[in-house]
Amino acid sequence: MLNTVTYDGPAGTPLLIAHGLFGSARNWGIIAKRLSATRPVITVDMRNHAGSDWHDSHSYTDLAADLAEVITAPTDVLGHSMGGKAAMVLALTQPELVNRLIVADIAPVTYSHSQMGPIDAMRGVDLATLTSRSAAKEQLGPLEPGVADFLLQSLDMKEKRWRLNLDVLSAEMDQIIGFPEVSGVFNGPTLFLSGGNSDYVQRDARPQIKELFPQAKFAKIPGAGHWLHAEKPREFEAAVSAFLS
Repeated sequence: MLNTVTYDGPAGTPLLIAHGLFGSARNWGIIAKRLSATRPVITVDMRNHAGSDWHDSHSYTDLAADLAEVITAPTDVLGHSMGGKAAMVLALTQPELVNRLIVADIAPVTYSHSQMGPIDAMRGVDLATLTSRSAAKEQLGPLEPGVADFLLQSLDMKEKRWRLNLDVLSAEMDQIIGFPEVSGVFNGPTLFLSGGNSDYVQRDARPQIKELFPQAKFAKIPGAGHWLHAEKPREFEAAVSAFLS
């Protein structure tokens, strides 16, 4: 069972939030708390991340099965990036568990870019000699803006370890950037919510999206990139609330 954080809200359909690669339930705390004003919200640590168990596999079939274990009744599901792919596989394979689906800045396609850069950067940090997070940030080296601070949220300074299973995430990278062959269609309401400055959800992916998710609608948050929920939290929250209501 995944490690979960629950935000109590008024009675209604709960919302389950699945984070992206290198993330955690904690990353979604502020947004989850705000969304819980109208419904219960559950955030999870995905396998091989944060407080959840480490496993030798990191396939989307496994990630979707993990999410299914958390669900006790039909639930609205929101997933970002890797979490969005897991949420899509869950909706396609066990549609009875998903009421409404929100996919944040990802498509059901294989991407050509790898996420090995951040893994290599984290592996390059000399954990044994660390005395501060600022020293760790310096050792991470040059990364895209904001990425170092994001990765450092997964650094356990007390234990001198990363709360990420870097070996398995590295070994399974092809699966993480890919998307499995899944038979099935999710006919429930679906929102593909993207950052206006992001190129993760291309227009040429829409036919495949509509084939799998016939009710899919598309929306963009102007001025946001791939980390749309962190860059434009109020706008992201408003879009999610509007769709769910």
